[in-house]
Amino acid sequence: MEMGFWKKLPRPFFVLAPMADVTDAAFRRVITDHGKPHVLWTEFVSADGLCSPGRKVLQRDLEYTEAERPIVAQLFSAHPDKMREASRLVAELGFDGIDINMGCPDRSIEKQGAGAAMMKNPKLAREVIRAAKEGVRDAGKSIPVSVKTRIGYNRNEIATWIPEILSEGVAVLTLHCRTRKEMSLVPARWEHVREVVEIRDRMGVETLIIGNGDALDLADARAKAAASGADGVMFGRAIFGNPWLFSELHSADGKPVVPTLEEKLRVLVDHARLYEKLLGDIKGFAIMKKHFKAYVNGFDHAKELRVKLMEAESADGLEMTVKAFFEGRGKVLDI
Repeated sequence: MEMGFWKKLPRPFFVLAPMADVTDAAFRRVITDHGKPHVLWTEFVSADGLCSPGRKVLQRDLEYTEAERPIVAQLFSAHPDKMREASRLVAELGFDGIDINMGCPDRSIEKQGAGAAMMKNPKLAREVIRAAKEGVRDAGKSIPVSVKTRIGYNRNEIATWIPEILSEGVAVLTLHCRTRKEMSLVPARWEHVREVVEIRDRMGVETLIIGNGDALDLADARAKAAASGADGVMFGRAIFGNPWLFSELHSADGKPVVPTLEEKLRVLVDHARLYEKLLGDIKGFAIMKKHFKAYVNGFDHAKELRVKLMEAESADGLEMTVKAFFEGRGKVLDI
């Protein structure tokens, strides 16, 4: 089993979830600048697409900087041959690891037999894992392969589903503590992470277990890891509007950065400008707007400002609105 950088991390370690149209190249750079987690993930990328003639657009989703290391590329596919080819490409691009998405509930992905649909076909899931490892070897590399999944499709299937994955010798297994049917509509049940840890220990494999679901901050994550026995914790929604989430990992006093309103809105504008620079030619500015509510909340007249920001069609328009907001408060925001 190739463990790579994973064996060098502290326990517990903290990582950022792959989220479509969220953890893109722009937001990852913002996060890296203000408090990087122990490991970053890309958005999920179609392995089939990477093997197609139009793959250059998808490869843009796999751009990263050296400052983001260690960084893991997440792929999805129900075709072992495509997973092998895409994994070879990802390994050649220099990623530190490959993760296979076996938990995404997106219907378009499930129709391909990938994502959460993998839980219905353990035999194929195992073939896809082996194919990813073969692709890494084809590239002449030795980077770890991991899997992110859920506790089951319609019900708890941990006892049958998880051993199938662990038997393939993956370096890391990330468990989203809900079923596919539950989406994110119910509280995450971390007792299931403990269940998976116990299965791992009984099987005698080295696979590290990451728990995922409803972690609020690092203190909450440490408590969840201690109670469940997880080696690490993955954060998702907590990062929205808060690129300082992991800042205490890098602070001299071990305390998180608490940004001022001015700092939050300045970073929002910087984030929008970076988004336009890196992705503006392939993605619309409307995608950036999903971050506005997260950045702009918890202060007087936040709702009114959000309404105005939603009218912005560019980073320039966003900046003008933010500056006008501060001028109305008798302040000048230097951006």
